[in-house]
Amino acid sequence: MPKQTILKELAKCKHPKSRKTLALTRKVKKINNREKIKLGHAAKANLVGKKLAWFAEQLAERQTPLTKSEFEELIDGYLQRFDKELEQIRIVQSIGKHRATQHAAREAVIKTTIDTEKLNFNSGGGIELPDLCDATNFKLFQEWDGSAATIQHLTLKFVSRKSLRSSSASKVNVDRMDE
Repeated sequence: MPKQTILKELAKCKHPKSRKTLALTRKVKKINNREKIKLGHAAKANLVGKKLAWFAEQLAERQTPLTKSEFEELIDGYLQRFDKELEQIRIVQSIGKHRATQHAAREAVIKTTIDTEKLNFNSGGGIELPDLCDATNFKLFQEWDGSAATIQHLTLKFVSRKSLRSSSASKVNVDRMDE
């Protein structure tokens, strides 16, 4: 039953404690909770979409998959994407004593985001990204249209600095063994 019809029925109810009124309010709460969950999923997909859009913008002209070291450099560039904005905030705050707290909220959000992403990439479980070193995943990522709804078609995995370096180091060891 749609929410509007439930609300109309609820308005018709005479007594606030009647069984019918209580049942209708439960239905309205259930519908509201379902909508909140949908919005939460959409917000997460939107955040991941923004992150992937940054990577797509950086790799727009590239036709070949990345090497592990190039992928690591690209992620380091991603982690430094707010450096110019933080510098501008510092300049504005240093101008006068009344502007010391200007843009403080934005600065705090940026620093928190960068700190958590750096921690995850350097020593944690990693950052969720497509494997751009794999040819098929790279091709799928290049064909991605940039919408948050189609992110589910991309294969995302957690990429950390340790995993990138260990896989490249093992590749070097295999090459040495072949010689």
